Amino acid sequence: MVKIVRIGGAGGFLGDSSVAAPQLLKGGRLDYMILDYLAEATMSSLGQLKAARPDQGYARDFTEWVWKDNLQELKAQGVKIVTNAGGLNPHACRARMEELAAAAGLSFKIAVVEGDDLMGRLDDLAARGLTEMFTDAAFPDPKRVFTANAYFGGRPIAEALAAGADMVITGRVVDSALALGPLMHEFDWTEADHDLLSAGSLAGHVIECGAQATGGLFTDWEDVSDWAHIGYPVIECQADGTFVVTKPPGTGGLVSPAAVAEQILYEVGDPQGYALPDVVCDFTQVKVEAVGEDRVRVSGAKGYPPSGAYKVCITFEDGYRFIGAMPVVGRDAVRKAERQAQAVLERLGEMLRDRNLPPLRDQRIELLGAETSYGAQARPEARAAREVVARVGAEHESAQALGLLAREFASPTTSMSVGSTGWFGGAPTITPVARVFSVLLPRVEVDAVVSLGAERREIRAAPPAALFDPGMVVRPVVPEPPSTEGELVLTPLIDLAWARSGDKGDAFNIGVIARRPEYLPWIRRGLRPDAVQAFFAHEFEGAKTPKVLCYELPGLQAINLHCIQALGGGQFSSLRLDPLAKGKAQQLLDMEIEIPAGLLGG
Repeated sequence: MVKIVRIGGAGGFLGDSSVAAPQLLKGGRLDYMILDYLAEATMSSLGQLKAARPDQGYARDFTEWVWKDNLQELKAQGVKIVTNAGGLNPHACRARMEELAAAAGLSFKIAVVEGDDLMGRLDDLAARGLTEMFTDAAFPDPKRVFTANAYFGGRPIAEALAAGADMVITGRVVDSALALGPLMHEFDWTEADHDLLSAGSLAGHVIECGAQATGGLFTDWEDVSDWAHIGYPVIECQADGTFVVTKPPGTGGLVSPAAVAEQILYEVGDPQGYALPDVVCDFTQVKVEAVGEDRVRVSGAKGYPPSGAYKVCITFEDGYRFIGAMPVVGRDAVRKAERQAQAVLERLGEMLRDRNLPPLRDQRIELLGAETSYGAQARPEARAAREVVARVGAEHESAQALGLLAREFASPTTSMSVGSTGWFGGAPTITPVARVFSVLLPRVEVDAVVSLGAERREIRAAPPAALFDPGMVVRPVVPEPPSTEGELVLTPLIDLAWARSGDKGDAFNIGVIARRPEYLPWIRRGLRPDAVQAFFAHEFEGAKTPKVLCYELPGLQAINLHCIQALGGGQFSSLRLDPLAKGKAQQLLDMEIEIPAGLLGG
């Protein structure tokens, strides 16, 4: 019989639903369950928490919800958990797990993967003169650093499982490694099996965001049944790297080729240069095909040797930010809200000058309900909205300076715009601006450590037998543009394609998948990089070297658009409404594309 390894994806971020784990244990027939908690922004938050409380710094969502509530079932079924819930304090996470298990009269062999935390090496790293890999910025002041972590791959997890672990708790690993590690262990994949490592990484990538693989955030959202009981993903993996995406029977959601394709392209830049610690992935020939109801087979991933380096993510404090909300209702609500917000910022500027304090470093007003985030693509009629919320953001080097804004922010409810309702959901907060600084380190400089019981084992990374060279990549041939003879009509992109967007630092990607193969040439023609950059001109505001790159994925009948320097810093360093680029694909789907009238009606 063909060996099948079943892995369930029970969490895609810190804050994901607690219903996923019991659902998968009830109907998933799992060998493994993975839970991913660590975005860059999450790391900075955990770093600040650990600085205040040294016993914290791990994902308590995991210990207090997933682990505590499902101990008996995990033990009874023998399902193994692999998770990065350890965050910045994996030993404290394990200690809490053991405490809860003992209280339930149970015991588990829980391994910890560590060695990724480089906070003790900051002075050395700073002395090297390392610059940021994307912006060439100078190394941050070590005294302002929240976290510094190398991204490990799947090998340390595989080693922990080989040592007999029932559960593996990691610090920082690449998200997909949570699934790749078990597959390396189960199928004896080696570091030389580049195609298999790429396929296993793709499997992890598909389920690392939980229900995004099973209809969550899908373009055709009305086709997705029963959001309240949406199914979480299960992958059935074989030794040849192919896998089937499915979900527990009787659950809501949708597993379709288009929904899985959207997730494959989520947060991917160059699909032929998707660099991970174990392999550089090539997804251009990946194919998805329905093989049953709510069953999609994924195949065709290729791999190149790894780069020989670990990405190191450093988060650091760079001033402070304020975000507040001002609702206004009634006639001319948009103009009233805009004027009111500007008046408050003008008043703040005068107060700062009177106190000999520097001006705001950055400020932003977005009118929710008036399509401000659409820039020039906003519909004129949106300005006629009769209820809006002015979202006001500001940055300053000093928290005390922003305290002046916090103090003044509510005053317009009795002194400025008629229809100001006030905001009674709590006072606006002042928080540190957390920026991300990324560098590459030779992986031979960073050893992973696996501890299980009293045993502690170093996993030394040897130089790869071969290193990735961009010259290895053979780009797909871009077809000639289609003939424009005959009648052409304009239609919204959503009629021609599915799309999903996601962030990577100060950039975002939009994967665009043709609904029919014959649409793809017209999609490619309409979404030329210059046209996309013009459509999103407001997103590139302030960028020094903005650009849009377009990549071909013939296996998926798709293109991938990569918009560089387009998020105002991204994540916690951005004042924008959508710093994670969750809505960019939705906005692009309104762009009108020329297509032959006969083809559209075919």
